[in-house]
Amino acid sequence: MLSVLDQPDLRQRISRLSVAEYHQLGEYNERGKRTELIRGIAVEKMSKSPLHGTIASLLQDIIAAQLPSGFCLRREEPLTFRDSEPEPDLAIVSGKRIDFLHAHPSTAMLVVEVAVTSPEADRALSELYAEAGVDEYWVVLPRECVIEVYRNPAGLRYGEMRAYTRAEHLECLKIPGVKISLPELFAALSTGE
Repeated sequence: MLSVLDQPDLRQRISRLSVAEYHQLGEYNERGKRTELIRGIAVEKMSKSPLHGTIASLLQDIIAAQLPSGFCLRREEPLTFRDSEPEPDLAIVSGKRIDFLHAHPSTAMLVVEVAVTSPEADRALSELYAEAGVDEYWVVLPRECVIEVYRNPAGLRYGEMRAYTRAEHLECLKIPGVKISLPELFAALSTGE
């Protein structure tokens, strides 16, 4: 797997910053674009296609309805790591929203990225999430009707990766009751096209 910084689409949008410097910036960079910090580099966020937004919203609704107490679901909100501050499509963290009034979470139980135009970049982000101890990382590939599930973080890698296909059901191993029926999730694609 390539390092996240080896991704050509990320390398062309870089500005080096520390986490502290990044926190001093406004919401937008000098070109009026929203960013996230990846390995000390402010990376412009990509625009979201209708397919991306719909799948992320469907997943948000499914997970929110199943989430047990003691966890909160965050959508496109920062996670603060050693040298990065990604804003994943979805993240489930331990605690209540009020717990993060003064600082973003430093890890998550589950992170979900919907990869419509940038699957390699989203796969490369697995090194950030593994290093931060994120228990599970899901890369949702709507066009392929697949969810890649990364588990067992150790260092910069996950010890396990399994691809779940359109006909399967996926259960988050670290959060009781969080399950995704891929047939139901991806059925929206065939009915919505």
